Amino acid sequence: MEYVVAAAPQPSLPVAGTQARYPVRRVYCVGRNYLAHIREFGNDEKALPFFFAKAPDMIVESGTTVPYPPLTQNFQHEVELVAAIGKTGANIPAEKALDYVYGYAIGFDMTRRDLQQIAAKSGRPWDIGKSFDHAAPCGAIYPVAQVGHFTEGEIKLTVNGQVRQQSDVNLLIWDVAHIIHHLSQQVTLATGDLIYTGTPEGVGPVVSGDTIVGHIAKLGELTIHIA
Repeated sequence: MEYVVAAAPQPSLPVAGTQARYPVRRVYCVGRNYLAHIREFGNDEKALPFFFAKAPDMIVESGTTVPYPPLTQNFQHEVELVAAIGKTGANIPAEKALDYVYGYAIGFDMTRRDLQQIAAKSGRPWDIGKSFDHAAPCGAIYPVAQVGHFTEGEIKLTVNGQVRQQSDVNLLIWDVAHIIHHLSQQVTLATGDLIYTGTPEGVGPVVSGDTIVGHIAKLGELTIHIA
C-alpha cells in the first residue's frame, strides 16, 4: 500500500523470555480503582471506576530517559498493573475474561496533575493531564503461561530509592476480569490492547534528575529517568 506521507512506526513492547515483541494497538486506563487512592484525593468512594485512554505512541520502555513535560509544575507518578489483551472480544463475561489476557506488565500512568485538576474542575476531559508525549511507560510483557494471573502481589514504586507507593494488587476494587468485562461493553477489545488497571495511594511529584522504579511481584522492574 502506498501512503501520501510516511507511515508511523508500530508501537510495541518486548516480551519477556523471547526476542518477539507485542504490538500495541490501544492503551486504556482505569481511574480510581484503589480505595486508599480515592480517599487521598477526597473523591466519591461509591462511584464506579471509569476509563480513559492514552495514545499508543506514548509508550516508553524501561530504561528510557524522558524529558520533564511542558505546561506543568506538578508532574506525578502512578504505578499500575497492566493487562495485555491477546484476542478479540466484545461483551465478554467476567467468568471468561481472563481467557482474553495474553500477559501482564508494570506500567506508569504519568500525569500532569495540575492540568488534570484544572480540566476536572472545568468539567472538561482529562486528556491534557493524562495524554502527552512519554505519558505511558511500560515494562516487558510477561505471558500468562509464565506468570499466571494476578489476584495478589506487591505493587511498589520508588523515587531515587525512597518508597512512594506500596500496596497489593489484591486491593483492586475491580479485578482484571471485571475490568475487561466492563470495558468490553464499551468497546471491542483486540490483540494489542493494554489496560492500565489503576494506581494505589501515594502518588506524588517527580522532578528533573529523578529515577522512578516500579516493581510488581513476578514482573520484574520498570525504570524511568527524568531528564
